[in-house]
Amino acid sequence: MLEHVQIIEEHGQAKFAAIDFEEYQSIKALLSEPEKLADYLDYLHMQTIKQTSSKRHTLTEVKQACDFI
Repeated sequence: MLEHVQIIEEHGQAKFAAIDFEEYQSIKALLSEPEKLADYLDYLHMQTIKQTSSKRHTLTEVKQACDFI
């Protein structure tokens, strides 16, 4: 999302951002539905965690940590 943004400057300062209309519609829909927004924020959080940690866990390790086994 927001991969193609055009920044419009005024007096050397960023003043506006122009985005593709389809991206605008996607963002508008996302912001108007709390459940979709929560899901997207969870997704972003997971991506951040993936970037900061290279450790991967097996399903068995996760089940053990959660006392499912």
